[in-house]
Parts: sequence; C-alpha cells; structure tokens
Amino acid sequence: MEMPASEDHIIVKALEDGVTIIGLTRGEQTKFHHTEKLDAGEVMIAQFTKHTSAIKIRGKAKLITSHGKVESE
Repeated sequence: MEMPASEDHIIVKALEDGVTIIGLTRGEQTKFHHTEKLDAGEVMIAQFTKHTSAIKIRGKAKLITSHGKVESE
C-alpha cells in the first residue's frame, strides 16, 4: 500500500551513543512495536503511519520535525 506524501516525518540525530527510538502503536491499547538504537552522529528518519501514533526518544538527540527543532536531554 502506498503512503500519501503528506505523512509526518521526524529526523532524529543521536548526540551520544545508545540513543533509543521506540515506535508506539495506535489503537485501544498503546504498545511498543519497534525499537532502534543509534550511536553518536547516526541519523534516522521516521514516519508516523496508520500503525505508529507516537515515537519515544531516550538519550541525548536532536529532533527535527515540520513543527520545529528540539533536543532531548
């Protein structure tokens, strides 16, 4: 199934080793469905989809979205 071009994306750049990115599901119960680990300098581009309603970031990272930029601590 092709996803529309308007789906929101988030760019995560790890500022330290061991940054964890966790995808959370949609539905009646929110559950973890995917986890990634990044080391310093690594970048991941993630997308909110019909299955992913939230993304949790653990560790120091720079986040870039269509709504602006922020750093996690």
